Amino acid sequence: MARISLTPPRSLFYRVTEWYSKHAYQAVLDPVKALGHNTRVLRADLRFEQAVAKWNALDPGLKALAEMATAASIGCSWCMDFGYWASRREGIDARKLEDVPVWRDSDAYTPLERDVMEYAEAMTANPPQVTDDLAERLLGALGEAAYVELTAMVAVENLRSRINSALGLTSQGFKDHCEVPQRPSAAPAGPADGN
Repeated sequence: MARISLTPPRSLFYRVTEWYSKHAYQAVLDPVKALGHNTRVLRADLRFEQAVAKWNALDPGLKALAEMATAASIGCSWCMDFGYWASRREGIDARKLEDVPVWRDSDAYTPLERDVMEYAEAMTANPPQVTDDLAERLLGALGEAAYVELTAMVAVENLRSRINSALGLTSQGFKDHCEVPQRPSAAPAGPADGN
């Protein structure tokens, strides 16, 4: 259950954003509803996401795996749900997306994909646990521009996942069920009530 109302004030800016969200995603995204309580935060978030969408040095499949591994590491079921749906729309292999929470035990990934997911988890750890060896392997495989983008994408997904998790946003139904593994102290994340 969301920790904030998903019925923000219906300012003109919010209504335009709501219309765009319905048009682009066939639903108003719960993060839009939550951030709609502060127009300046919502506006800044949308501008930032538009800029991030233009980054193109990193392979889209690797980017998707990095985002999903980050979201799984944080435990953001909304991000896993939406990330799966968005990545499938881009043609990313469903099995690779489904196996992200158990990537170490899956045979679905290449060595580079494994390094990308390990990097996402290592960056997300607090404090970060990135090793020189892992960074060198990624730099060698990706080049500097894509490595910088990978690093920035993991940081961006940390921002998204931490905001959504803290606001109590859960799966919105973009995927039938959430693949986020539960931590012993965490309550199970169920599907959203359709708000």
